[in-house]
Amino acid sequence: MVTAKVWVLKKHFQGFPKPSDFDLKKIELPSLQHGGKWSAISCCLELCLCLCYRPYSQRDMKEGDVMIGTQVARIVESKNPAFAVGAFVVANSGWRSHFISDGKGLHLLPSSWPESLPKSLALGTVGMPGLTAYFGLFEVCKMKPGETVLVNAAAGAVGSVVGQLAKIGGCKVVGCAGSDDKVAYLKKIGFDEAFNYKTVTSLDEALSKASPDGYDCFFDNVGGEFSSIAINHMKKHGRIAVCGAISQYNDSVPQKGPYVQIPMIFKELRMEGFIVSSWNNRREEGQKALLKWVLEGKVKFHEQVTEGFENMPAAFIGMLRGENLGKAIVKV
Repeated sequence: MVTAKVWVLKKHFQGFPKPSDFDLKKIELPSLQHGGKWSAISCCLELCLCLCYRPYSQRDMKEGDVMIGTQVARIVESKNPAFAVGAFVVANSGWRSHFISDGKGLHLLPSSWPESLPKSLALGTVGMPGLTAYFGLFEVCKMKPGETVLVNAAAGAVGSVVGQLAKIGGCKVVGCAGSDDKVAYLKKIGFDEAFNYKTVTSLDEALSKASPDGYDCFFDNVGGEFSSIAINHMKKHGRIAVCGAISQYNDSVPQKGPYVQIPMIFKELRMEGFIVSSWNNRREEGQKALLKWVLEGKVKFHEQVTEGFENMPAAFIGMLRGENLGKAIVKV
């Protein structure tokens, strides 16, 4: 009998999440069955933390549910020939130390996964965040060589990949982040221009200075005031990929605006919201490309690692406060 530790949503978040909104519980897992509903037990190695858990928890979860989340796990017991003991998988199984699965929704890490790379990259640069950058930039923004790309929350798991992919694609890249250390990191990984949006005297002036001619593509992770100002700096026929709305996730009262119609009309802009799961049928294509660029050194990565399953809520709250650089990971 295996005992699993799980973090559940004790209370829906009211404004900013608090440690008291979570509850740590223990669950006894049932025995495996040949060919039945439960066919493999996995032991979690690393858990992914994503900003999107905040709005998705409100939309998709009930109080008492296991917190949503993705993890890299190792198969420790199996009666399913497709998942051998010792194999590594990526699973959307939530905040659990162990879980049982019938195999559906499990993604095997390739047997050729390089020993030189941490398997946690399958949760970040070569996982969902990297794929979000890949499809958002190439399919939604339809970036072209020689264009200028703007990305906010640029030092995060998605934004940092967006900027590097745009450079690979032959573009000028402008990024913004919330600390001087993060700005320094953006310049280190190849951003042409980067600024700290918290310390500039005028966001409007900072955007003009970084690219006087404006922006062809805007990869928006933030929404709110930033987006309402940035949209006025778009070039004619510019494209905006709406990936996130970090500035609004913890609001108790909805923000007013932005009012986008005038610049949308006169600049003939295209703005499109998207969710990366729309490209699940091309997951292998995206991962293969991202892994190749990582191995070639064209895409660099940084992980903010927290040790200990018991620290999941603290790491999650810290990420929402912008304390992480790159991908936030918890090692179990």
